[in-house]
Amino acid sequence: MTTDVITGMLAIAKGALERFHDVTAADDGALTFAHGGVLCVVQGTELEEGLPVLNLTCVVAWDLPDSADPEHDVPRRVGLGVGEGLFGTPRVVRGERGWDVTLRYAFPAAGLGEGPMGTLLMLVVSSASSMRAELVGG
Repeated sequence: MTTDVITGMLAIAKGALERFHDVTAADDGALTFAHGGVLCVVQGTELEEGLPVLNLTCVVAWDLPDSADPEHDVPRRVGLGVGEGLFGTPRVVRGERGWDVTLRYAFPAAGLGEGPMGTLLMLVVSSASSMRAELVGG
């Protein structure tokens, strides 16, 4: 039963996102799209029995350089709320070639229609795009 609910939530999310973006659906149902240079994926999962959720992960920026200047220090800037929005949790990870920044948001989406789903997803994606613009200047 929950697999059907997750499949349905992803179908509604796909319809909502297609009003704004080109969306690709993978064999496992995951949806990928890009917004303002931010790469995004929406996946469905069941946190526990009876609690299906959608997880939106936005890859905000990658390979950002280290800086001794506090005004350009990526972890500090993200910690102080660069591109701050109401939805999503930012994460900064040190990669092989610099700092990688993601924004994640998980929410129970069962029962949401296409309009509310689109609004919620776009609020998160817009926050990710704002964050990217402030971090990479574009």
